[in-house]
Amino acid sequence: MTETNFETRCVHGGPESAVRDDYRAISYPIYQTASFSHIRTGHNPSGFDYTRESNPTRTHLEEIVSSLEGAAGTTAFSSGMAAVSVCFELFSPGDHIICSEDLYGGVVRLHSLISKKNGLKIDYVDTSDLQTVAGAIRPETKAIYVETPSNPMMFITDLRGCAELAKEHGLLLIVDNTFLSPYFQNPLKLGADIVIHSGSKFLSGHNDTIAGFLCCKNQELADRVRLLSKTTGGALSPMDCWLVTRGIKTLAVRMERQQENAVKIAAWLLEQPHVTQVLYPGLKTHPGYEVNASQASGFGSMLSFRTDSKETALRVLQGVKLIIFAESLGGTESLLTYPTVQTHPDVPAEMKEHLGITDTLLRLSVGLESADDIIADLKQAFGE
Repeated sequence: MTETNFETRCVHGGPESAVRDDYRAISYPIYQTASFSHIRTGHNPSGFDYTRESNPTRTHLEEIVSSLEGAAGTTAFSSGMAAVSVCFELFSPGDHIICSEDLYGGVVRLHSLISKKNGLKIDYVDTSDLQTVAGAIRPETKAIYVETPSNPMMFITDLRGCAELAKEHGLLLIVDNTFLSPYFQNPLKLGADIVIHSGSKFLSGHNDTIAGFLCCKNQELADRVRLLSKTTGGALSPMDCWLVTRGIKTLAVRMERQQENAVKIAAWLLEQPHVTQVLYPGLKTHPGYEVNASQASGFGSMLSFRTDSKETALRVLQGVKLIIFAESLGGTESLLTYPTVQTHPDVPAEMKEHLGITDTLLRLSVGLESADDIIADLKQAFGE
C-alpha cells in the first residue's frame, strides 16, 4: 500500500501495521490484560509480554501517531507530564538545557522540583529570538526545548533556525507540538529530534482522557525513550489508548473547524472595548505571523486576550454560560482558562510579570460550537 494522505492516516493508520486483529474488527480492540501467555520458554509469537512494556492497543496507537508526525518511533504515556518527565531523564547531572521562557507551568514545576534536584541546569530564554538562543549555548548544553506557539503567550519560535543551531552544536531539539498538532505542524520535518504531545488535548480531542507522547526522529532515540518508559512505568493504559485512537480519527476535521471558529472570534475580540490585546498567531499583526506561516500549515484554535482590568477578567470568567471555565484545551467544547492561577501558579511571580501572565490575561481554547454562539456568550459575559 502506498503512502496515504494525513486524513486517511488519522482513520486507518500508516500503510503497514506491526500489529493486527485476527477478528478484523473495524474498531481496534482494547487488549485489557496485564500479561500475555507464552507457548514455551523463549517463544512468544505475539511479541507481547507485559502491558507496562507493550500492549497491542498501545502499539496500534503509537504507530498511528508515528505516521502522523513522521517519527521513527513513538511512545505513549499516561499523561503529557509523564512524557515530559521521561524526556528529561535522557539527560545526566551537569547537563544544561535551554528552554522557552514561556512554558506550560507544569513543566516549570517539574524543573524546579525534580530536574534541578537531579543536577540538570535549566535556562529560560526568549526562543523567538535566535540570537538569544545562540548566546545561551554553553559547552555543557545538551538540548533546546521549545513550545511554539507557546502557552499562554503564543510566542512563535523559528524551528528551522533552532534546528540549525542544534545541529551546529550537537544538541537535541525538542518541540512541544501540542497547540498545533501534527495536522498543522511537523517539527521533525523541520529538523527537530523529539516531538512532545499532551495527547489529552487535540489528539484525543474530547476532554475525556489523559495521555502523552514522545515522538522520535531516529530509532536509537526511540529505543532509549521506550526503555525509560518501561523502567519508570508511566505507560498509557489500553482503554485510554483506545480513546485517543478514536479521537484521532476526527483530528483533521476538528482542527479545521476549530481554527475557522478561532479566526472569527479573534477578529471579534479585536473590536471589543474591554479587550486591550489579542494574542493569536493567525492575526497578521502578530509578531510571529510570518514565521508561523513559513513552518506550519495553520494557526490553530488557541488564543489569549487581555482585558482592561482584573475585574473585567473575573466578570468574563464567571459570566460565561456556553463556554466552560476550566483548565485544559483542544477538546470539542470551548474552554476559558485563567493562566495566572490555573495553569501557571507555580511560575515565579517575576517571571509571570515579565511574560505578561497577569490577572488580566485569559486563554481561550475554541471548540466546535457555532462561532456565533461563542461570540454571543462572550458578549453577554462582558456585560454588553
